[in-house]
Amino acid sequence: MKLRNSKPYKVQVNKTLEVDLYTTFVNAGFPSPAEDHMDVGLDLNDYLLKHPSSTFYIYAKGSSMVNAGIYDGDLMIVDRSLNPSSNNIVIAVINGEFTVKRILKRDTKIYLVPDNKDYNPICISDDDDFFIWGVVTHAIHHF
Repeated sequence: MKLRNSKPYKVQVNKTLEVDLYTTFVNAGFPSPAEDHMDVGLDLNDYLLKHPSSTFYIYAKGSSMVNAGIYDGDLMIVDRSLNPSSNNIVIAVINGEFTVKRILKRDTKIYLVPDNKDYNPICISDDDDFFIWGVVTHAIHHF
């Protein structure tokens, strides 16, 4: 994705839509008795967006982050107010191109590391036009 051709779409996030939330857990192993009631409502905006004014959505393309649970076509939630630290998944811009990778800081070097062995890490050099656009906080995908 090229930065210069990318225009964000405005998404209305201040509408409240509450969906029922069961406060019990579902076993992923052996079955357990089901609960008969719902306890509270859940607005996913409240749950997923900690800093709404600095958060945006962007789609993933490709397979470099599949071992992190980010697949081609997934919707990522990105928070620009968070300070990226080593091992965070970030949206970075390198020489005008967007990428999603894990950031790794070693000594004085910065690497962007894929979560797929078929891809190589990117070492950021002083010659690169590089900045972090935001920290990925969630990825939403369909089964």
